[in-house]
Amino acid sequence: MADTELLNVLGEPLEPCSLKPLTGFYRDGYCRTGKENPGIHAVCIYATQEFLEFSKAVGNDLSTPMPQYRFAGVKPGESWCLSGPRFVEALANGMAPNIFIHATHQKMLDLVDLETLKAYAVDL
Repeated sequence: MADTELLNVLGEPLEPCSLKPLTGFYRDGYCRTGKENPGIHAVCIYATQEFLEFSKAVGNDLSTPMPQYRFAGVKPGESWCLSGPRFVEALANGMAPNIFIHATHQKMLDLVDLETLKAYAVDL
């Protein structure tokens, strides 16, 4: 993997999003993306009850456990790698969650401008 694949939106080394629960498309704790990840799971969010309810209502149920996939469900207060298009959808509906910008992959800049991402960052 090239070093540029492990950069956050600030051009710095990508930090892990969550190891418990283990997140990321590759389930390695990082919101990194690649050809195998068409959903672009690149933004590290801070999950709230309000956001989880919104996400479920629009067809992306992150909170219901699915043991068959070793998925315990995301709980309020946890970090999670969210799909970039789902973040854009939440943004358009006024329901975007806060994010951890240092753990958000640079690929998100293809979907959302840096200033908008900074506005939702809790780690700046």
